[in-house]
Amino acid sequence: MSRSRAEPHRSQVRALRAQFAQADGLPFANLLPVQRLEDALREEGACWREGVFSPVLTLWAFLTQLVSADGSCRAAVARGMAWLVGHARRPCSPNTDPYCKARRRLPESLLVRLTRETGRELHRRARPEWLWHGRRVKVADGTTVSMPDTAANQAAYPQHATQAPGLGFPIARMAVVFCLACGVALDAALGRYQGAGTAEAALLRGLDGALDPGDVLLADRQFGGWFDILRWQRRGIDVVIRLHQTRSANFRRGRRLGSGDHVIRWPRPKRPDWVSAEESRNGPEELVVREIRVRHPVRGFRTRELVVVTTLLDPAAYPAQDVGRLYRARWHAELDLRSLKVTLGMGVLRCKSPGMVRKEVWGHLLGYNLIRGVMAEAAAGCGTVPRALSFAGAVQTVAAFAGTLLGAKPSAAGAVCAALLRAVGAHRVGDRPDRVEPRARKRRPKEYPHLHQPRDSARRVLCSRGYGFRT
Repeated sequence: MSRSRAEPHRSQVRALRAQFAQADGLPFANLLPVQRLEDALREEGACWREGVFSPVLTLWAFLTQLVSADGSCRAAVARGMAWLVGHARRPCSPNTDPYCKARRRLPESLLVRLTRETGRELHRRARPEWLWHGRRVKVADGTTVSMPDTAANQAAYPQHATQAPGLGFPIARMAVVFCLACGVALDAALGRYQGAGTAEAALLRGLDGALDPGDVLLADRQFGGWFDILRWQRRGIDVVIRLHQTRSANFRRGRRLGSGDHVIRWPRPKRPDWVSAEESRNGPEELVVREIRVRHPVRGFRTRELVVVTTLLDPAAYPAQDVGRLYRARWHAELDLRSLKVTLGMGVLRCKSPGMVRKEVWGHLLGYNLIRGVMAEAAAGCGTVPRALSFAGAVQTVAAFAGTLLGAKPSAAGAVCAALLRAVGAHRVGDRPDRVEPRARKRRPKEYPHLHQPRDSARRVLCSRGYGFRT
């Protein structure tokens, strides 16, 4: 039975300041302060048992598990043992069961809350020179993640309908809103890959809290529906979105602002299912938008010409060339998703139940935001923008310094942190304008055939032929 242990919990929060770098001037100090952790644990109802793995230690072990190259539970428990021994505390058992049970007890809402709070705090502290025309730009994009093939995961996030049972993996679709200035994840939504209300635009509609009046939403064309643009416009949010593939631009119509630049009125289309009849009746008959033709004369671009739609109608305040460059910056969302899925390993999840899958996703986002916080501090110190620094280089540097920060004395922690920030600031993204690379691999993979039947069936066939032991 769970029993609250308030005093040991507080002492462990204080002791873990070194790991979360909670001293003045250290990374994560402003993003994940002790008071915020305590408030979140209390308000989200985190409980724990009489044992080593309190919510704080479990959260720390979970984050290190998600951002490390070895994402196993055994390695996470080993790091917990090392931390306890280093602080003259009784080490935990190397058995992973207590840690896994404590991890299941962590409220999903705790990870969601900490991710959103750290993201908004870093977004709020973005320097004026990092903004676009003094505006805060938020970029939205979607992706998919796969997970272990268990019955529970299949029920919550079914595999693709074209795959035979036992041969596919459960798959989930997610939409994420990033800060363009510093790359931090502000909010996310997770849903099924197929079915009503599972498109990326539908997921984004559920993230109203991620966008505020005065923001500029930067997104690809799947988010550019008539009613979607109207919805954002009514909230005081401007959009810069590529023209949807079902529409065509005729620059001989409308009010001409320049070459390939005009203001035009879109008539209201047929009401989609997700829009209520009342909302449609109360809406305008026309939507006033600006269309800008953007050309890419550089060889190697897959798309040489496209049309960008925006509600930024003033050509003097927002020149067409600047809007075109802003839309090109939308690619940063693709790079941010790649950092999450490839560098941090979120593309293929490990957990075997839907609840833990969601915790794993939010844990990745929280760890990602903490790394982005270090990058923002390093960028401010070296006089550059966070986008100019390497995310992979920051992850490697923080991982290399983690042990030193753990054992550093308070008097030396500031110097260690300063060295860490200098190292992160030195890892710049290479200047590779308009690079062209073939989408092919030189290294040949192992020539194993694909599995065309469930693994259990294939194993029984092998056993029937005399291979291994019968089960």
